[in-house]
Amino acid sequence: SPDGDIIDCVPITDQPAFSHPLLINHTVQMRPSFNPESVFSESKLSSKTKNQQHSKDINQLWHVNGKCPQNTVPIRRTTKQDLYRASAVENYGMKNQKSIPKPKSSEPPNVLTQNGHQHAIMYVEDGVFYGAKAKINVWKPNVEMPNEFSLAQIWVLGGNFNSDLNSIEAGWQVSPQLYGDTRTRLFTYWTSDAYQGTGCYNLLCSGFVQINREIAMGGSISPLSNYGNSQYDITILIWKDPKEGHWWLQFGEKYIIGYWPASLFSYLSESASMIEWGGEVVNSQSEEGQHTTTQMGSGRFAEEGWGKAGYFKNVQVVDGSNELRNPENLQVFTDQENCYNVKSGNGGSWGSYFYYGGPGRNPNCP
Repeated sequence: SPDGDIIDCVPITDQPAFSHPLLINHTVQMRPSFNPESVFSESKLSSKTKNQQHSKDINQLWHVNGKCPQNTVPIRRTTKQDLYRASAVENYGMKNQKSIPKPKSSEPPNVLTQNGHQHAIMYVEDGVFYGAKAKINVWKPNVEMPNEFSLAQIWVLGGNFNSDLNSIEAGWQVSPQLYGDTRTRLFTYWTSDAYQGTGCYNLLCSGFVQINREIAMGGSISPLSNYGNSQYDITILIWKDPKEGHWWLQFGEKYIIGYWPASLFSYLSESASMIEWGGEVVNSQSEEGQHTTTQMGSGRFAEEGWGKAGYFKNVQVVDGSNELRNPENLQVFTDQENCYNVKSGNGGSWGSYFYYGGPGRNPNCP
């Protein structure tokens, strides 16, 4: 690929997912039995292609040099260099614990940032949810240290914030330690024990089952939004198939990527109790205790608004009748407002939305 990746086209049945002990005899489900957007209705597909502005189509760079044949899935190859950058080979592709935003005001504040993860999010809690969706504009934030990252994602959460928290996550990220560069990449993550031992990014461990041959998890995304200029966004939809119980991922309006089998989870085998949308950065704080200059979103605060700040728009949840709707009782949360912030709004073609982000270190965020 032009970005230096090597993409292997792996037979669907040989992908990493099936080395998971719970998936040894798993039969691949080649399409969901249900989609809250009814992507499968022909009329909807044909009307979409007519109105699509091709200039706005988000693509992956490896498509320039080839495609994967039927019944294979594209997998970004892990190199020796990738493993050398990991703190330990067995941790490669895994997140640190405590990297989940806990907006509960009852929590002591030091719990929130003891691992240096900072968030600017919108969330809805104490409900019964079967999925979530948003359009997220795509940027290339500057990441100061190789072991830091900056991302924008959706979290679908089950259980409480204990050692058995279940989480399904998807969005875009810049992570030099994981990918060896500063490109903006599409990613997924899952865990069933609060990041202690289960789950990983993309296909770096067994679990997520990919069925799509056009999109590589961890592959870089283009084009990107420009400050004060063109804006490009990606659509992420995660939903639970009521018949099989698996959690499906759709990227854009037409790519159904694959699913997280229900058997991986405890709480999420039923439903999610909380959904979060927003940005996260790692603030590793230098020796002098200064805040990182790693940017979140576009690197600009939420007040700058359209064309300048990062946004999530058309924020929706999938309800008990398996329909997408605007969430009720949306709240916002940020760890350190002077470093990264969030401003929400509602109405018009954007539905529920928010701007978020920031530069990190600045005179008010030492």
